[in-house]
Amino acid sequence: MRRRPRSLALVAALLSVAACGGGVDGSPGASGLRDPYFPKLGNGGYDVTHYSLNLAYDPDGHRLTGTATLTATALQDLSAFNLDLHGLAVAGVTVDKKRARSQRAGNELTIRPFDELPEGHTFRTVVRYSGEPATITDPDGSEEGWLRTDDGALGLGEPTGSMAWFPGNHHPSDKATYTIAVSVPTGVQAVSNGELTGTKRSAYGKTVTYTWRVTQPMASYVATVAIGKFETHTSRTPAGIPVYTAVDPEQAAASAKVLARLPEVVDWETRTFGAYPFSSTGAIVEREGDAGYALETQNRPVFPGAPDVGLLVHEMAHQWYGDSVTPKTWRDMWLNEGFATYAEWLWEEQRADDPVSAQESFDAAYDHAPDSAVWAFPPADPPSAAHISDSPVYQRGAMVLHRIRKTIGDAKFFALLKSWPADHKYGNADTHDFTAYVERANPTEKDALAKVWKDWLYGKGKPDAPDDPDDRDDPDES
Repeated sequence: MRRRPRSLALVAALLSVAACGGGVDGSPGASGLRDPYFPKLGNGGYDVTHYSLNLAYDPDGHRLTGTATLTATALQDLSAFNLDLHGLAVAGVTVDKKRARSQRAGNELTIRPFDELPEGHTFRTVVRYSGEPATITDPDGSEEGWLRTDDGALGLGEPTGSMAWFPGNHHPSDKATYTIAVSVPTGVQAVSNGELTGTKRSAYGKTVTYTWRVTQPMASYVATVAIGKFETHTSRTPAGIPVYTAVDPEQAAASAKVLARLPEVVDWETRTFGAYPFSSTGAIVEREGDAGYALETQNRPVFPGAPDVGLLVHEMAHQWYGDSVTPKTWRDMWLNEGFATYAEWLWEEQRADDPVSAQESFDAAYDHAPDSAVWAFPPADPPSAAHISDSPVYQRGAMVLHRIRKTIGDAKFFALLKSWPADHKYGNADTHDFTAYVERANPTEKDALAKVWKDWLYGKGKPDAPDDPDDRDDPDES
């Protein structure tokens, strides 16, 4: 709300303040990164290196109050820049401790700092905000953002939901470290990513603040806050990685058996995919219906109800493929989901009580009817934002990986499963980066790999049946 100046002197003072921040030589950062499916998501002109979020949530009143402090580096001379924020009201903004002007247009918060931000300058932006955080409905009809639960709330972000509870550069290409402090009523807990570094009760004992620290880079879409009543448990994997699980009491009995295998799963995936990329692991299990899907939130995936082992394997595999190596754009989702689905096939092949080979899983996927949804579009080119989580991205993405395996042989393929996340650790990659990487590592198979890309990765419709693997020589044995 704007107030009418009480005097001409006050008008002159306001004009003087505005003039002090004017006359800059820089230009505004872009209000979107032109993602193929979410063109207004993210912002240009700067790189966020750390988020410090101080949140307070009242489950009864459904009110969130927050102060977000963003440390960022200007990538150009900036006269203004944008943050993504959905719905919540902004009370004030400062940049480098000076009051900044801001305005809202939809999900865009445009900030005009008092002084120009020169290229290379590291600056700190503080945004104070509050309101009723919203649930966002995705183009595919799923819900994310801030989801109310019977005993609290759950913040989920893929692909756009994190802007419902904090302002930021909400595109997977801008990753940062985080400190997340959440104050909630006594008797309710707040679980987030990373490690719990502090628990502090208020002076009168009415609230408790839980502080979490994420020391490895994280995309905002895999940030989470789970507020409610949980049974928590700590342990370690065989390699000594700390494990922290938080389970809704209603799901504790149903989850106990599979969560007891979490250290085993992480240990197997470490042997299969290489060194675990983060400083801790774990899981959050909410009640069935609190969310419509599981999500690979960094360090500890979120499950709506007790998961089975296959789902646990899938979401934990994302810690390498998706969380550590993150897509450059949402077109590259198959690099997340294809690898995680293939991890399930490998688990069934190597660890199941009644083993099913990856070839059998491939054959089962291939033998779907020609008009099956699996063949609706190429995994590397979903037709729209509504389809980035459809079955071709998962099943056909895994089939691409199996065709690579059959083309280059097991030894080179399993080396690839480790070298790809190691060489791109904490970074971003797209489909071209991946195909070029595989070709460089296997130059003698470049022509055969080109056929894999043409038929399985980019080809429309159902590819011709591949050669019977039993009749094909393994390149490692030739």
